[in-house]
Amino acid sequence: MAKTVVQFTLNGNPVDLYTEPYRTLLEVVRDDLGLTGSKEGCGTGDCGACTMIVNGKTVNSCLMLIPEVQQTDVVTVEGLATNGHLHPVQQAFIDHSGLQCGFCIPGMLMSAAATVKENPQANEEEIRIGLAGNLCRCTGYDKIVKAVLAVTRGEPAQVATNTAPASRTSKEELSPVIMFQE
Repeated sequence: MAKTVVQFTLNGNPVDLYTEPYRTLLEVVRDDLGLTGSKEGCGTGDCGACTMIVNGKTVNSCLMLIPEVQQTDVVTVEGLATNGHLHPVQQAFIDHSGLQCGFCIPGMLMSAAATVKENPQANEEEIRIGLAGNLCRCTGYDKIVKAVLAVTRGEPAQVATNTAPASRTSKEELSPVIMFQE
């Protein structure tokens, strides 16, 4: 099959790719661009581990073919942190022990960040609806929901200064954020 050119923005940086059109966004981001935070849990769009934000909306990147991101803005979990500081949702997950094995966490973080952006004062029910496409076998969701509630309630971070590496677009740049490595 012929290759195609795909141009999009990834974590604020322009990307130009020449790749097969049958590949998924998840495959390209992980295998070609080296951003391994997003995981493939099911490959059928049921678990949410691969969640990314495309043009402001959460998507299952395991189902999205790479040509579908032509001229879009894509954000991965590596792109949540800005200016060396964790996104408030990332910090809240740490503060409220919303992390367990870590496999679902990148997708949970992306869904939580999108929920908070769409509804900065979301209540518990709205947060649970926002996270509904993400499965976690470890936490029972309560700590994750409490973490997101802390953000929507404007609770201050428990850790005064927690920094994160700058956003990356390729494996030649910074190494992956440790808490999201395989």
